[in-house]
Amino acid sequence: MTKTIGILTGGGDVPGLNPAIKAVVMSALEHGYRVIGIRRGWMGLLQYNLDEPSTHDYYVRHLTREDVRRIDRTGGTFLHTSRTNPQKVTDKAIPDFLRNSKWGKQREDGTIDYTEYCLNVLSHLGIDVMVPIGGDDTLSFGVRLHKEGFPVVAIPKTMDNDVFGTDYCIGFSTAVTRSVEFITNMRTSVGSHERIGVVELFGRNSGETSLISAYLSYVDRAIISEVPFDINRLAHFLAEDKRNNSSNYAIMTISEGAIMEGGQIVETGEADAYGHRKLGGVGEMAAAEIKRITGQNIMYQQLGYLMRSGAPDSLDRMVAMSYANLAVQLIRRNEVGKMVALHGGKYATVPVEMVLAGKKRVDVPSYYDIENYRPKVRDFMGVPMFLS
Repeated sequence: MTKTIGILTGGGDVPGLNPAIKAVVMSALEHGYRVIGIRRGWMGLLQYNLDEPSTHDYYVRHLTREDVRRIDRTGGTFLHTSRTNPQKVTDKAIPDFLRNSKWGKQREDGTIDYTEYCLNVLSHLGIDVMVPIGGDDTLSFGVRLHKEGFPVVAIPKTMDNDVFGTDYCIGFSTAVTRSVEFITNMRTSVGSHERIGVVELFGRNSGETSLISAYLSYVDRAIISEVPFDINRLAHFLAEDKRNNSSNYAIMTISEGAIMEGGQIVETGEADAYGHRKLGGVGEMAAAEIKRITGQNIMYQQLGYLMRSGAPDSLDRMVAMSYANLAVQLIRRNEVGKMVALHGGKYATVPVEMVLAGKKRVDVPSYYDIENYRPKVRDFMGVPMFLS
């Protein structure tokens, strides 16, 4: 009997998702498997109505070579994505057809767990194993399916590079490449106007994008999420950096999850299905304070979604394709309940539960100068390629 692989992408889009999807499909078809794409992440299972045929085409797509032949030439995900969490559905997110049905278990926090219904949909579609591509949130439901006995092989992606259990996540290299290019280009305007430049970068609670982008672009100072910063000390550092620069400007990076000493993380909006509110704005607050303290004009820029837009660079393309081929290899060997990973520059696997085993953050003592707010590698011998 031919095995059927289900594949989906969840959470924020990153460059490299389409190459991963294509590689899974091409490798799976080569070995005689069928592949079904679940559209719009885990929403595709939650919103799939077994009694309404129209939902099939909207949330499910049987994938052929022709379907994926050209998708690797663009960024994003042609399967679309969402931040749906089927094991924790709020009242307003419950599909109408599931209200007052036999499906769903009430949780103590008032949300509803529809894991059992999603398993029923997977059975209805004839899917034998799922390949979710996502960050720790998306993959956490993959862990739940695994614990329920459903075969899962997970692929980590996030531009923040913060999935626990792997050195590298699809999307990180391109995000850093975009950031370094932008910072380099921004120098012309900051320098021309003799200002202090403040560049805020995505990264949530991990400062790795700020740290590595700062390291590669030689900015004057870098603020990361892991270390609360003294705004007065930072401002004085930047004023001194500006004076010491013959072009009379300074430039810094700051993680969106950074915290001023005595302050708190800057969040806005409602929490998503995984309990996260939108981060961002700490750079603008810091910029205003730096201007007040130093009297210098500031050029503030929040790079935001430009970090994750467009086609992947060669490294993300290579890792995405390799992760995908490794995932199919594991399925062929019936080695499920795994997440593909990179460890010390080599492809590997870890139990999928590893996603929930900890939080991946910057190794501050090894890679960051707390006193001067700068990247600093203590000893390069034996250091991982991605400094993580």
